[in-house]
Amino acid sequence: MITATLLYPQTADTRFDLDYYLNQHTPLVREHLTPDGLVGIDLEQGLAGMAPDTPPTYTVIARLHFATLADLQTALIAHAPALLADLPNFTDAQPIMQINQSL
Repeated sequence: MITATLLYPQTADTRFDLDYYLNQHTPLVREHLTPDGLVGIDLEQGLAGMAPDTPPTYTVIARLHFATLADLQTALIAHAPALLADLPNFTDAQPIMQINQSL
């Protein structure tokens, strides 16, 4: 399994509209990427940092699962511009992306 992990950094000034992300952006991701091999999405909301009463490093962590690296690359090449264009609708954070393989 290949995973594109997207990390949305959180700072004191970060704007992140979780309702829009869950109800508009995530369905948009599914709509665009499923025909090109998306097999699942895992979403996590940051609650706290390592030390007590500290903010999380990331507001949201999203994991987009694909069967193969080729599927992921095909999907991103075709649809990344449309998905990135939607970012300003829910955040001013610049997401960090990492591609992973399940062990």
